[in-house]
This record gives sequence, structure tokens and C-alpha cells, in this order.
Amino acid sequence: MRLKSLVLAILAVLAATLASAPPAAAQIEVDVNRGDVQPLPVAIPAFGGARGAEIAQVITANLERSGLFRPVDQAAFIEKSLDVNVQPRFPDWKAINTQALVNGQVTVEGGRLTVNFRLWDVYAEQQLLGLQFTSTPENWRRVAHKISDAVYERLTGEKGYFDTRIVFVSESGGRLNRVKRLGIMDQDGANPSYLTDGSYIVMTPRFSSTSQEITYMALRPEGSSIYLFNLETARRESLGSFPGMVYAPRFSPDGGRVAFSVERNGNSDIYVMNLRNRAAAKLTSDPSIETSPSFSPDGTRIVYNSDRGGSPQLYVMGADGSGARRISFGSGRYTTPVWSPVGDFIAFTKQVGGQFHIGVMKPDGSDERLLTTSYLDEGPTWAPNGRVLMFSRETPGGAPRLWTVDITGRILRPGPYPGSASDPAWSPLLN
Repeated sequence: MRLKSLVLAILAVLAATLASAPPAAAQIEVDVNRGDVQPLPVAIPAFGGARGAEIAQVITANLERSGLFRPVDQAAFIEKSLDVNVQPRFPDWKAINTQALVNGQVTVEGGRLTVNFRLWDVYAEQQLLGLQFTSTPENWRRVAHKISDAVYERLTGEKGYFDTRIVFVSESGGRLNRVKRLGIMDQDGANPSYLTDGSYIVMTPRFSSTSQEITYMALRPEGSSIYLFNLETARRESLGSFPGMVYAPRFSPDGGRVAFSVERNGNSDIYVMNLRNRAAAKLTSDPSIETSPSFSPDGTRIVYNSDRGGSPQLYVMGADGSGARRISFGSGRYTTPVWSPVGDFIAFTKQVGGQFHIGVMKPDGSDERLLTTSYLDEGPTWAPNGRVLMFSRETPGGAPRLWTVDITGRILRPGPYPGSASDPAWSPLLN
């Protein structure tokens, strides 16, 4: 399904939200800022009706994968049949140490799928959330992701990140003849597809703020180019030719500009292009390597890496190239910086002592923390709520795979794509 029709369907979903009773004050919550947070026991029985079991499975997998929730084994359930319009038998759920309960009902009438669900605080014996979503039947997975986001936000106080997509570079073949295709999938690995055919190498794809466009670098025998790819029309457009190698494109938060690097005669500088008139401006002019630009969420600053000080370090400058200042001062090499969508941290790749790390620091360079350590970790990308990072990890002699880690570094897990892949980029929440 093309993105346009999908968006229209979800707009209908939002318009159908129930005017439910105001939720009572939450007695349970997940403190996502605690490094030693214990997963919250949550029961998610199969919803009633067609697709009910599958929708419950997707919600269960989403919440479990976040590391903040522990789904209760369905075999332990005492109350087997729940009516979405009737209060659960709370003592039955307390007896199996459930703290939150999600139940729902699915109906399909007139070619429309409607899902009612409730979120209950078992120990307070209160309803925390009651919503209805309506969509076309084929969008049942997106409805499940929307419900997951609603439950996550109600219990953590932060936006969810489940109704999102990942664009990445799918890799196959040997090291000397590696085929790299542009891939895209739901954040949980469902619905994978490929946007290029592998006849040329693609690198560093990035979503626009609307999730409608992707920018990426294509490396062909005749040289490198940066492209825009429209997901709705499948139209590909070059940003033009430059005297040198162009790479590492990133959209501005408003989608109106793309920053990238141009390498010529061993020196690379950062440029920014206005997508309305295709005018490009050069932002750096040092006789060194400046690359990997990433805009701040308000679009006023850019973080990038430069070796002007003798080794790759992180710098921040104004979006017009003014006021550049170094923010990383640790040992090792800092590369691939990316600003958190909520603005509080900058993620990066760090190489030191023969190991690679994914780390974060505040935009002023303080509070540096390394979240991972391995033979080769690189290329972090943020979930839209700034809580989770995806990156690629490679083991000695192995192929790169996608992994995720949360901002505390405690929840480290293999990513959802089963094949070899690198350069992931997380979309904003879909509309």
C-alpha cells in the first residue's frame, strides 16, 4: 500500500476516537529515567473478534521489546473471557501479579475494522484508558501499533515509537562484491520491502520530518550522487552534480533543506541546500575533513565531526555555519553524530582502545556516556521519542546486523531485521 492511502486510513482512525470517560489518575507508572527500572507486569489477552489474537500479539511484542514491560504468560490467566464493556475480575488478575491489563474487541462491518480497547490499573481497580480505532482491515497492524503507543504513553508519560518505519541498507554477498539495497520496514520488522534493485551501492538513507521522503547517497561507477525518494510516488530525484564526492545527507527538521558533505582533493566540507530553489551554500572551509552533519530539532544548529584538531571530534555550529565550537574532548575518534529528536542528547560512534561504542552526550559536550561496546558498532539513529537508539553491529568475520539500545544502555537487543543490514534511520511517528 502506498503511503498516501495509509495516511488517509489513519486519519479516519483518529477521527473515530471515542469520547470515553476521563481516565482516573494513574496509580501505576513506569519511571523511564531510572536506570534500574523493573519491567511492569502487563496482561494482554487475545482481543475478541477477527484479528483479535494477532492484534494482541503485536501489542505484546511491542511492549516487551521496549524492556519496560513484562507480558504475563497467557497460560496463567484465570479470567479467560473478558467483555470490553465490563470491568475485569480484578482479584483474578491480582492473583497472578498483573499490574496493568489491556483488553479489547474487534469488529469488521462494511469493510471497516473497528477496535475498542481498555487499559486497566488492576490494583487501583480503575480504567486508565478507553479508546476506539477504526481503519481498513488491511491496516490492522498499524492499529495495533497505535494502541501500543497509547498504552506506552499512558504508563510512561512519554510518547511511544511503535507506529514508525525504519529505512536501512540491506547487504548481501561477499565483502568484495557486496550488494547494498535500500530497504524499508515497520519498526518491528514487518512488511519489509526494497526501494532500489542493488545494481548500485546506496548509503546513509534518512527520513524527512513527514516520513514521505528519503534522502540517500548512491555510489555508481561514474561517481556519487544524493537523491530524494518520494515514498508516495516512488519518484527519485537527484539533488544535482557537484565537483567531488557527495555523501552523508540529512534533512533539516522542517524538510526544507538538506545538509551534506562534498569531498574534493582530500578535503571535505559541509554544504546545505534549499530544496525550494536548489541553492547550495558552503558552511565550512577548513583544510580538514568535515562531515556527518545533523540538525538540532529546532533547525538552528548543526552537529558534525571534524578532524581539524588532529582526530575526528564533534563540533556544533549555527545552521548558517557560524560559531563553530568543539564539544567532544575525550580520547579516541568520534563520528556519525545525530541529534536526538527531543534535543537533550547527541548520539555518536566512538572508537577507542580497539573497540567501538555507541554513546551519547549533551549538546554542550557534558555527561558523555557509552551505551555499547563491541568489535564494530556504528551509525546510531534515534526513535522519535529520543528513548531508544538503533545502530549496526558487526562481529569479527560476520556481517553487520541491526541492534537497539535504550538511553540508559540497560536494554540492548538484536533488531527486528533478520538479514545483514547497516545504516538504519528511524522515521518520525506516522500520521
